[in-house]
Amino acid sequence: MDVNNTVVADTVEESSATVVPHANRKPVSGSFAKRLFREPLVHFLTLGALLFLFFRWRGDAPGSASHRIVITAPQIEQLAVGFARTWQKPPTEAELKGLIDEYVKEEIATREAMAIGLDRDDIIIRRRLRQKLEFIAEDTAASVPPTDADLRAWMALHPDAFRSDPKVAFRQVYLSPQRHGASLKPDALKLLVKLRAAGPHVSIDHFGDATMLPSEQPLTPLFDTARSFGDDFANSLMNAEPGRWVGPVESPFGLHLVFVSEKVPATQQPLANIRPEVEREVLLERKKKELQNLYDRLLEKYTVKIEPLPPSANAGATK
Repeated sequence: MDVNNTVVADTVEESSATVVPHANRKPVSGSFAKRLFREPLVHFLTLGALLFLFFRWRGDAPGSASHRIVITAPQIEQLAVGFARTWQKPPTEAELKGLIDEYVKEEIATREAMAIGLDRDDIIIRRRLRQKLEFIAEDTAASVPPTDADLRAWMALHPDAFRSDPKVAFRQVYLSPQRHGASLKPDALKLLVKLRAAGPHVSIDHFGDATMLPSEQPLTPLFDTARSFGDDFANSLMNAEPGRWVGPVESPFGLHLVFVSEKVPATQQPLANIRPEVEREVLLERKKKELQNLYDRLLEKYTVKIEPLPPSANAGATK
């Protein structure tokens, strides 16, 4: 017997025994694909891949922009300038590296805190965000300096805002409540008669009681007079008839007999003298209007519903 032929025959016979007739075979590929697409795990993986591609297209995929921190040259320069302004010297290489490290830590902490919602319902953060939004609006309002016409129009609408302070010059004779007691006012009226009889230029060195208050004051802003003698005394001088002795005029210290020699009423100052102050007020008014316009525009995007307070809260609010 030929050994080689025996081996070949056995092999052929074994192979023939394992071959399934063509007519009895089932299609494998179509059945497998159907079973595969019914698997929940396949659905999950497919959805995850689609979401990954979508967020990658938007630049928000993990490991992309949201987890990428770039420190630009202008930011580094700003850190160095802030350091120099504080310490009056430029930072060394090690100090600058420390500044950058702290900036990176701050950026990481900010992103992670916001990711877990620590920025929500925080009154300090809410106020800071509002300030930054309003700063943008205010910068817009201040971007164009006001013209002279703008300043004069504002002054016409606010005539008392920058009037010069009225001025007054006077002489006064003082009477002390401690020295005169109940006869203070009668004594003042008697002394007034004597002063009027002596005339406007009489020496007052020997009239009245000693005081640390000035007996004579040159033309001085009414504000300064009020600081020394009180508001009521200063206002009485502006209503007093100049050129004669009048009184008694009351102050926190006692009674005074007063001779007003000169009065200068308040006047509107020229724009050239007060331009910086008026410009500041005009810009302030602009900023207020710009902020109000901003909130009016933004409010159109929102529906605001204010729920009524419970009766117990209303009762507490009215007490």
